[in-house]
Amino acid sequence: MNVKGKLILSMLVISTVIVVFWEYINSPEGSFLWIYHSKSPALGDSGSQQGWWFPSWFNNRTQDYQEEEEDTNKEKEEEEELQLSDWFNPEKRPEVLTVTGWKAPIVWEGTYDRAILENYYSKQKITVGLTVFAIGRYIEHYLEEFLTSANRHFMIGHRVIFYIMMDDVSRLPLIELGPLRSFKVFEVKPEKRWQDISMMRMKTIAEHIVAHIQHEVDFLFCMDVDQVFQDTFGVETLGQSVAQLQAWFYKADPIEFTYERRMESSAFIPYGQGDFYYHAAIFGGTPVQVLNITQECFKGILQDKKNDIEAKWHDESHLNKYFLLNKPTKILSPEYCWDYHIGLPSDIKTVKISWQTKEYNLVRNNI
Repeated sequence: MNVKGKLILSMLVISTVIVVFWEYINSPEGSFLWIYHSKSPALGDSGSQQGWWFPSWFNNRTQDYQEEEEDTNKEKEEEEELQLSDWFNPEKRPEVLTVTGWKAPIVWEGTYDRAILENYYSKQKITVGLTVFAIGRYIEHYLEEFLTSANRHFMIGHRVIFYIMMDDVSRLPLIELGPLRSFKVFEVKPEKRWQDISMMRMKTIAEHIVAHIQHEVDFLFCMDVDQVFQDTFGVETLGQSVAQLQAWFYKADPIEFTYERRMESSAFIPYGQGDFYYHAAIFGGTPVQVLNITQECFKGILQDKKNDIEAKWHDESHLNKYFLLNKPTKILSPEYCWDYHIGLPSDIKTVKISWQTKEYNLVRNNI
C-alpha cells in the first residue's frame, strides 16, 4: 500500500473511533465518572477544577451538552405547564395533612399520579442532580450503601448526576451505574469538628451551583449520606423549593419543635411561630432556589460565628428559619425520610428513604 493509501486508511480508522466514542457517551449506557482535585471551585469559574482521570478536552463536553440543551429550552417553555390538580389529589389521604396553609402540596403515597408526571417530565428531558457529602469515617460506614440504593431508586428513567463531596477521593467505592447516570466527585477540605462539616456544606453546595451545577441540571437535591433509599424517589418530589418533614415531629405541636430559641442567633424562631419542623437531611428545588437556600443559610451561620453563638441544630436550624421566611413550594411527607426506630404507623404507607443507625461514636471525630 502506498503512502497516500495508508494516510486515507488511518484517517478512516480515526474517524470511526471518534464516531463510536461520541455515540457511546451520548447513549443511555454512556455513564462516566469525573473526579476533581479542586478543593473549592472559584465562584463563577467553572474551569478551575483539575480533572484526575480524563484530559481537559473531555471535561469540556459539559459545555457541549449545555449548547445541545439550549435547543430544547424553547420546546420546554412551549410545553403546557403541568397544573397541581393534574397530578395531585389531596383527598386520597384524608387521615393526614396534605396541603399547607399557603396551598403547597404535602406529598404522601397515594396523593400523586406518577404516570402523568412521568409523561410530562419525559418530554422535558430533565436532568436531576444529587449532592452528598462523605467525610472521614462516613465514607466506609455509609457511602457505598447510599450510592448503590440511590442508583437503584432515585429518578429512574431520567438523567441523573451524583455530586459526591469527599475529603479522600481514593476511597470512593466502585459502583456500576445504571443507564443515564454519572458521578462527579470533588475533593473538599475536612473540618476538625463535625458541626463545621455540617454547616460548611451550605457554602460548598452554593459554590458548586454557581461554578457548574446551575448549567448541568434542572433540579437539585441535597441529602445526608447516612440514609438508604428503600423505594422509588421519583418526579413527584420535583418542585421550585422542596422541604422534608422531620419524621419525629410531623405530628408534634409547634411548641415542641426544636427550633433555635435564642434571640442572639440568626436562626432564632420565637415560640408561637413556625409551620413545620423540616429535616436538613433532604432539601431541594431548582438550582436557583437551592442556591438561595444555601447562601442564606450560610449567611446566618457566618453571622452567628461573628456573635460567638452556634445554632442548636447547626445548618438545620438555619434551614428551618429560611423556610419560615420563604415558604417551600412542595413538602415531602416523612415517608421520604423515615426513622424505623419510631416504628411503622399506619400513616406511613411506603418508605422511600430510611435513616441509617446513627453510630456517632464511630463516625464523628468530636462528640
